[in-house]
Amino acid sequence: MASGASTIEKSNVGEGGLDSKVKGVGSVSSKDMFIRADRIDLKSLDYQLEKHLSRVWSREEARRPKEVWEIDLSKLDIKNEIANGTYGTVYRGIYDGQDVAVKVLDWGEDGIATDAETAALRASFRQEVAVWHKLDHPNVTKFVGASMGTSELKIPLKNPSTNSRSDLPARACCVVVEYLPGGTLKQYLIKNRRKKLAYKIVIQLALDLSRGLSYLHSRKIVHRDVKTENMLLDAHRTLKIADFGVARVEAQNPRDMTGETGTLGYMAPEVLDGKPYNRRCDVYSFGICLWEIYCCDMPYADLSFAEVSSAVVRQNLRPEIPRCCPSSFANIMRKCWDANAEKRLDMAEVVKLLEAIDTSKGGGMIPEDQANGCFCFATTRGP
Repeated sequence: MASGASTIEKSNVGEGGLDSKVKGVGSVSSKDMFIRADRIDLKSLDYQLEKHLSRVWSREEARRPKEVWEIDLSKLDIKNEIANGTYGTVYRGIYDGQDVAVKVLDWGEDGIATDAETAALRASFRQEVAVWHKLDHPNVTKFVGASMGTSELKIPLKNPSTNSRSDLPARACCVVVEYLPGGTLKQYLIKNRRKKLAYKIVIQLALDLSRGLSYLHSRKIVHRDVKTENMLLDAHRTLKIADFGVARVEAQNPRDMTGETGTLGYMAPEVLDGKPYNRRCDVYSFGICLWEIYCCDMPYADLSFAEVSSAVVRQNLRPEIPRCCPSSFANIMRKCWDANAEKRLDMAEVVKLLEAIDTSKGGGMIPEDQANGCFCFATTRGP
């Protein structure tokens, strides 16, 4: 190394770059300069790289033709966070004067996922949006719009005292849907776990769900993750199907639809067993939801996921139907979760059967803490 103890700064690295962060030793030409690793501000470099990737991605997005469902994010005012999950966050907001929920899928920081992984996630997002934006039914959550980029999305401060905004990776996507204040069906059932629901409310919720699924199936759409957590309630307790993250158009050949897609406990035997399946896998899941709605409880509460999966396929395990359950309703459950998919009811048939049920004489489940006997006519049960 050339002699000389003075330190010099490298000043031609670039805008906001290493000029004030990296120092070499000795008065030598740039090609002979040594850079001390302990003097490099890696955090600053990471930040600059992320900003650069964001600008490049934004320019690419600007040149891409817009989809019919893409919205103007400048019109979206996000208020607060209402849920957080594995793949992103749900916020409440206002879009063009409408109360909306904003589902932001961030998939990790820019530069972490490979280009192939990011492309696969974005393709999956397009699939969800492609399914959702064409749907129009009172029992399906109304789609408002979506965006393939979030550079214009204004996220509220996580900690107002720090005055720092929650920056999203440039490749994040968001979907905007109507906001439903009643929360999930699962939350509603848990709230009524002790008192149970009046029979007329059981049938109303069952009808809402069956009508929504019947509509989806008429459009050749298989939801593939029917469960009470994916059903939302509006202010009038109307149920609406949500979350089309794994929904897809039904394949002409069932062998093109395989793999364990859904949630354990609700998955049909053929799905658990890795066999071909069709829309009747939704019918099976619907049958489990019927049991939950009637009992306001969790199926298989004492079993592990592994035990449930094995017993459903090998031993024909199903939730135990309470003795007080009216036979007309119990029969629908059994026909929906039949091990043979071809013997299951069609959702259009389920709608007709539920519409024919008379709720004027009661039939709601007997709460566990009440004495033995039939309390189906009790006027104090349920909301």
